[in-house]
Amino acid sequence: MGIMAVLTLARPRVAAMAGKWVPRVLGAVAAGLVPWLVVLGATLPSTIEVRHWPAAWIGLDLMIALGCAATAVLYRRGDARAGLTAAAVAALAVMDAWFDVLTAQPGSPLVQASACAVGELGLAAFCVAVALRAGGRAWCGRC
Repeated sequence: MGIMAVLTLARPRVAAMAGKWVPRVLGAVAAGLVPWLVVLGATLPSTIEVRHWPAAWIGLDLMIALGCAATAVLYRRGDARAGLTAAAVAALAVMDAWFDVLTAQPGSPLVQASACAVGELGLAAFCVAVALRAGGRAWCGRC
């Protein structure tokens, strides 16, 4: 019996097992993060000088661009994995908007960051819609 046959036969059992432990693990991680958030709130400095600041922002925007390109290619091919890349781009775009606004100086830089955030959140919403549509393709052989 080939490996694919074994995996196909094991899939229902694995899915049933995952249905029990995945929520438990994620719930435990969520609960464990609560005290960590309290520690961060109490110990992080209010300001900090960051090394490699341009590389961090360029890297984030590069990841978004590569994610959009990968999603476009996968979606055009009808590959349901486009939903995964679209979801990742949505998360990165929300994170980009969050940090743009929270790290902006008052005045004109904050206005500019807020305007950029509108575009980034629009991209995130679009990518969520793509992810849901691409995910639907994976579950519906006729779609």
